[in-house]
Amino acid sequence: MKVNFLDLKSQYLSIKPEIDGAIQNVLDKTAFAAGPFVKEFEENFAKAQGAKYCVGVNSGTAALHIAFMAADIKHGDEVIVPANTFFATPEAVSLSGATPVFVDNENLFYNIDPLKIEDAITAKTKAIVAVNLYGQPAQLDIVKAIADKHKLLFIEDCAQSHLATYHGKPTGTYGIMGCFSFYPGKNLGAYGEGGAVITDDELLYKKMMALRDHGSSRKYFHDYIGHNYRLEGIQGAVLNVKLKHLPAWTETRRKNAGYYKQYLAGIKDVIVPQEIEGAYSVYHLFVVRVPRREELAQFLQENGIYTGIHYPIPCHRQKAYDFLGYAEGSFPVAEKYAKEIISLPMSEQLKEEEIQYVCGKIREFYG
Repeated sequence: MKVNFLDLKSQYLSIKPEIDGAIQNVLDKTAFAAGPFVKEFEENFAKAQGAKYCVGVNSGTAALHIAFMAADIKHGDEVIVPANTFFATPEAVSLSGATPVFVDNENLFYNIDPLKIEDAITAKTKAIVAVNLYGQPAQLDIVKAIADKHKLLFIEDCAQSHLATYHGKPTGTYGIMGCFSFYPGKNLGAYGEGGAVITDDELLYKKMMALRDHGSSRKYFHDYIGHNYRLEGIQGAVLNVKLKHLPAWTETRRKNAGYYKQYLAGIKDVIVPQEIEGAYSVYHLFVVRVPRREELAQFLQENGIYTGIHYPIPCHRQKAYDFLGYAEGSFPVAEKYAKEIISLPMSEQLKEEEIQYVCGKIREFYG
């Protein structure tokens, strides 16, 4: 049996008439850069995420960068970010001219450890970023309370947490802004690159709308030094179609996570992900911790099962951040997990028998 890590073709075929029709509408109206299809998606996505406003941009990295720019994060500022995240989170801080300050992750839930945040706060700290990694919300209420206590901005990286909630409140709405990615492999993925920022702050919304279009609120009048971060019309149309299916797809992912936990039970070498109390995790990834990871990955591939590693090198150990001076052992939890984590196949297209096959092979490997 072959089990792909992700099957975007099957997803497309399941909604092909809707997608093809949406793309044809964009072609017929030649609304390629921002425009009405993006506007419609922005309105629908804001509503789905429980926010007043949404700004569509051309990647998740652009979403983070434009949020930091709108918050006036700049050279001389520090921004607290988790060590265990995709590189784009600290990278966007650096693109803004500020310095990322890393914090280790929790033992059980992979996200930033709230107990370690205050030790990282200095007089230069401007903001705290929590990443809702793998689709699991961070302890957003506690992080927000810390930010409020120290009069810091709180921004969420929701690149992997579309429709996730924490104590009934959508991710992206605890912070002053929530930044999303629509990279094709995401739970809500474009057919190319895409991203968005949600907020309830009208002034930030208007500023981001200008910043994504060269700092212009009306053509040829430029109030800020911005970027060309507009979301394409075709991507807006595709995302609008897929957004309608996202609630059902999310429930299927949660069901598949349950199957994994059921069929991996009793394998002492495999640590499955746990949901934090009050969280509705959307399982963008199903990440387990195992010994002999590389051997397991090779064994699974030999048996037609394709896996991933998210992420093999923590951000503070990346060559690009050598200048910050972090040494091996600076963040022991993130560093330990980076050597143990492996992402198993996960999507709404995955079938129970495929999960049984994957788990059976893992059980076989560990004897």
